[in-house]
Amino acid sequence: MRQLTQAFLEVEEKLLSLLEEVRSLRPYIESLEEENIRLKRESCALPQNETERVIANAAQIEGVAHDNLVRLYKEGFHVCHLHFGQPIEAGACLFCAGFLRRE
Repeated sequence: MRQLTQAFLEVEEKLLSLLEEVRSLRPYIESLEEENIRLKRESCALPQNETERVIANAAQIEGVAHDNLVRLYKEGFHVCHLHFGQPIEAGACLFCAGFLRRE
């Protein structure tokens, strides 16, 4: 019986030691997580002038893309998702017309 009690006490001691070690790691882990969040924000943040340039560039690309789709439609090809690139056979396509009206 004494051997079981002794073994139990040793296991309990080891567990307490391990728990203390885990608790000592908590502040370190929290500081790493905070630093990770800060670094992610820094890496994703663009300076204001870069943000404005990206937005202007996106608007220009969107305008050119829309103009290209209008040109393709006028040349007789579908620009809708249902029949994209196929020749328009009979009259106008309501899906294409609806798609081109969205801006």
